[in-house]
Amino acid sequence: MNAMNGASRWCASVFVITLTCWIPASTAQTTTDSENRARQTGEQLYEAACTACHGPDGKGMPRSVVGFDTPLPDFSDCEFSTSESDRQWRATIHLGGRARALDRRMPAFGDALTDQEIDRVVDYVHRFCRDRRWPHGNLNLPRALLTEKAFPENEAFVVSAVPTRYTNRVDTQFVYEHRIGARAQYEVTVPFNAARAGDTWNRGLGDVGFAFKHAVFDSPRGGSLFAAGGEVISPTGKEREFLGNRLTVLEPFGTFSQVLPHESFVHAHVGLEIPINVSTENNDLFWRVAAGKTFARGRWGRAWSPMVEVLGDREMAFDEPVLWDVLPQLQVTLSRRQHVRMSAGLRVPVNLRPRSSTALVSFLWDWYEGSLFSGW
Repeated sequence: MNAMNGASRWCASVFVITLTCWIPASTAQTTTDSENRARQTGEQLYEAACTACHGPDGKGMPRSVVGFDTPLPDFSDCEFSTSESDRQWRATIHLGGRARALDRRMPAFGDALTDQEIDRVVDYVHRFCRDRRWPHGNLNLPRALLTEKAFPENEAFVVSAVPTRYTNRVDTQFVYEHRIGARAQYEVTVPFNAARAGDTWNRGLGDVGFAFKHAVFDSPRGGSLFAAGGEVISPTGKEREFLGNRLTVLEPFGTFSQVLPHESFVHAHVGLEIPINVSTENNDLFWRVAAGKTFARGRWGRAWSPMVEVLGDREMAFDEPVLWDVLPQLQVTLSRRQHVRMSAGLRVPVNLRPRSSTALVSFLWDWYEGSLFSGW
């Protein structure tokens, strides 16, 4: 699916919940009416407010019935309805299209509907996805700089790492992720590195990686998601120019994500790097944990997610030490649609100094939610 289709589908998705399908109650509404509405289920609210546009099956009424050109989404399309958290849906319903740079004809309903009523409508809309293999969008948590998250994604990002003490190299990775069906994802990593050899800087392609990840277990109620996968790193970089490694490396891994109260979360990532045709003493075991919390300006505005990663690494050779690092960082959404984000952090060695600290900067684009230049 291309980016423009993703943008239109997302715009239509929240548009359909809040557009003319719901007629706000007047200021003269009686207390009895409010009490009756408060007792309505999500299904009843949907039938009263949205069926005229979206139909009883959630697949959308034809243009000749609704009377406008904006494409209506298919709520039974699980890829669409599970791609983002409920917070994104609620924001647009509360503030209207301007909340996520969508169609400005979409009105705001924060004053007409209570939070509880909006929650019930959103919950009911999710039920049109009948295939429970798709992890819930609430498990799609902010991504850390180095710790992999479990949710399968459609993203592209670039991350650069520069040592602060020994400025003899700059490593930049371009990563493309593409979701496959309900629970899988493939990933391509293309590094472009720069390394200094004496007075000369060598620049070029590093070691390209190909990865696959599959969500093994998820619990929407418990807020948990576990995925397993593997990566193959090919020796495409020139070792003599310090741009790559001469060995093919296999990297099996597992990753776990957990939703915590008050917009907090944690990711855990464990893996083993296994060079081919080399002694097992050269295998490298790593583990990473990232914990963070998301804050939003004005409840629905720009999101800020401070995180801290704890990174451990140990070669499997006898008596090799464990290398410990900490990586405090901050992620911020740049676009109003929150599909473009930027992160910055500093990786600091905890032991075996004088290892250099490393500054990292990343730019992330969730291309499924729209083009890079839309949603601002």
